[in-house]
Amino acid sequence: MSIREAVPTKFDFSVRTVKRDLAALERSGAPIWSRPGPGGGYGLAVGASLPPVSLSAEQAVALMAAASAARDAPYSDLAAAGIQKIVDVLDPRTRARAEQLAGRVWVDAPPSPSRATRPALEEGMAEQRVVRLRYTAQSGATTTRDVEPVLFASTNGQWYLIGWCRMRDAMRWFTVSRIERASVTKMACAGHTVDEVGEPPANARPVHGRGD
Repeated sequence: MSIREAVPTKFDFSVRTVKRDLAALERSGAPIWSRPGPGGGYGLAVGASLPPVSLSAEQAVALMAAASAARDAPYSDLAAAGIQKIVDVLDPRTRARAEQLAGRVWVDAPPSPSRATRPALEEGMAEQRVVRLRYTAQSGATTTRDVEPVLFASTNGQWYLIGWCRMRDAMRWFTVSRIERASVTKMACAGHTVDEVGEPPANARPVHGRGD
């Protein structure tokens, strides 16, 4: 039975749909083979696999631009590395278009003073371990504090680490750019939650939110 005979009767969609989907797979770089005549058909080359994700050139560049424009954001270095992995597995045509389009998007990204301390803050947050900070407040006073990281927050162009300060025995906001040194200790956090930080601003949302 040919594909023209089998598709509409057995699977209830048209030959045109099948051909369109096969063409899309070929454009994505999938190694599709075809064999005409009785017993023929289409298939994926033995040992081949489909890419784990498929983006348009515009979507890939949108991710690049977002990561490049937010160099001070938590996990931004890891985000850039993850985006590059996605770009690397795009089909050659889409990757070439993305790289060409990316050359038309410029970002002013001066060196960030927080990049030396951010890995420790990121690790402490992810592993929920106490971080030891050397912190200079706006008043100019410098202290060393043990902080249980609870939340990263961005407001008015500034990133903050919000955590339970063991010296003050209270929740405190620490401007990330004012943290001079940071190290992760072996002490586990006590389990303070985001709810203890208080109500977020009306326009604030977690980064996994889909937004309008």
